Amino acid sequence: MSVTLNPYLSFRDEAREAMEFYRSVLGGELTLSTFADFGQGDEEAEADKIMHGQLTSEHLTLMGADTPNEMPYEVGTNFAVSLSGGPEDEETLRGYWEGLAEGGRVVLPLEPSPWGDAFGMLNDRFGVQWMVNIGQAAPTEG
Repeated sequence: MSVTLNPYLSFRDEAREAMEFYRSVLGGELTLSTFADFGQGDEEAEADKIMHGQLTSEHLTLMGADTPNEMPYEVGTNFAVSLSGGPEDEETLRGYWEGLAEGGRVVLPLEPSPWGDAFGMLNDRFGVQWMVNIGQAAPTEG
């Protein structure tokens, strides 16, 4: 795997509809995971909302999710940049994290997530939102 940089869009209760729309226009394979799929969400009403959506085609990867009710949501700031890679990219991704965090604000520390990867969110010193995801090695059967 290699490090990838992707746009990540946020929605308020419309992620499923939006991501399906983008698939209809751009083509590709769409995967959608709900808050319930990862045992997350403080409210029953949020269980079926999208925690992570990913549209992958020959030319692009677009990600998106619903913003939980307890988090602020403002159109115009509803996007972030996502840096992703595998375990072999951990040193590089942690270096990016440290650099981007300098003078910025960590929103969610880069640490183990419910889906098993290391994940963190921050706003850099210019106000740009970043997400870093470090995939973990797949378990080996033995």
